[in-house]
Amino acid sequence: MAADDRLEDDELARRLRDAHRRVRMLPAAVKERSARRYLSICDLAKRDPERAAARLEAFLEALEELHPEAPDTPREGENTLGD
Repeated sequence: MAADDRLEDDELARRLRDAHRRVRMLPAAVKERSARRYLSICDLAKRDPERAAARLEAFLEALEELHPEAPDTPREGENTLGD
């Protein structure tokens, strides 16, 4: 897809996509709250990408503490850059 081709040039978009994959893998007990937080970061990225990047970094660290055994992406070895 043409929109996906641009992702390899946009670090924030790639990291947001990876965060989305991690949120999808969470157990139901924490998934809803994490999804709301993720969506607020996505909304902020439209207006203030630098601030969104900082919030995303904190969010990813919190996800790591919450669910450390989850991989960064579910099929990390299968996907090519931009997929």
